[in-house]
Amino acid sequence: MVKVRVMTIDDYNGICEVWKNHGGINPVDDSAEGFAKYIRRNPSTSFVAEDNGKIVGTILAGHDGRRGLFHHVSVLPEYQKQGIGKMLVDNAMDALEKEGITKVLMVVFKDNDNGNAFWEHLGFTVREDLYYRNKYINK
Repeated sequence: MVKVRVMTIDDYNGICEVWKNHGGINPVDDSAEGFAKYIRRNPSTSFVAEDNGKIVGTILAGHDGRRGLFHHVSVLPEYQKQGIGKMLVDNAMDALEKEGITKVLMVVFKDNDNGNAFWEHLGFTVREDLYYRNKYINK
């Protein structure tokens, strides 16, 4: 039976196994050090789904005091279409709400058809009026 619990720094290796099936991994931010930094800053808002001790799903969730942000919402392919992604999202949304957050955003690759269908099914909308921009600080 799959259960959802708060993510810890000790989950890193199991999480990496899930992330291998998911695009968009950043070698700096998603390193053990980058991951630990994120979890220390957001200790109660990120979750894993486990099946008999094996991590089968992840959601990194945090906030800046105003808006929540989801990263790496991923479920192993053999566990998809079982409601696990929704359980992860619901837990993260509840945890963020407890911290006073009222809106969540995320970035989803345009060609991620399954991911975009999942988010639309959960009621997340696409913002056509924005550009997503980023820049590395030390480059």
